[in-house]
Amino acid sequence: MPKGKRAGKVKDKWREKKWVTVLASPGFERVPIAYVPITSDGHAIGKVIETTLFDITKQDPQQNMLIKLHFQIIGVNGNTAPTVLKGQEYSREYLRSLVRRGASMVNFIRDYKTKDNATVRVYVVAFTIGRINSSRKHEIRLASNKVISERSGNLFYEQFAQEAVKQTLARELYDSCKEIAKIRHIGVRKVKLVKAGVGMPELPTSAEPEAEEEEMGAEELEAEEEPPVAAVAVA
Repeated sequence: MPKGKRAGKVKDKWREKKWVTVLASPGFERVPIAYVPITSDGHAIGKVIETTLFDITKQDPQQNMLIKLHFQIIGVNGNTAPTVLKGQEYSREYLRSLVRRGASMVNFIRDYKTKDNATVRVYVVAFTIGRINSSRKHEIRLASNKVISERSGNLFYEQFAQEAVKQTLARELYDSCKEIAKIRHIGVRKVKLVKAGVGMPELPTSAEPEAEEEEMGAEELEAEEEPPVAAVAVA
């Protein structure tokens, strides 16, 4: 009876992996945010790690758990992996909790240049008390654009991102729009780094496809959403 072939050794893929500590970007004091396995240094570059503001600051869980942060690995140094803040956004649950019947939702999306020439895509959302007409919505967008244009032009990317994450921009937006309409909430719901600036490491191609932009708001408000970026008219 012929002897069967001897089975070859089964490789333990987990043993071959290297574990690295992923560090937050410099604006967040490079605190550890994850401990992940990688097959090689090259394969790690471009991966995006999602966490929350609470996981980093350990403060105000009720509010900071609602802010999601996305850090992209830009290299591997030994057992650590530095990152750049690729973006921040409201959680889906938080965004939906802001929707009210009988109110207006105003969206504003546009790309801006920071002081170090980084390109950031900023998504502003405002919810009013009661419905407002198109003219007031337009005024809110103009006021929002003015605030963000001034702040982005005077701040480096990391500084601008910090102001968005810590709601400093939201307070400025509210102050500039409160005379236009009764605002229940206004803020930067999302910031996305589109292009790295001077002195920043080149953004690697993401190792994972980005999720498509999700629809926001209840059905009765969907018709009020505005087209992105180029459709926003600014005087």
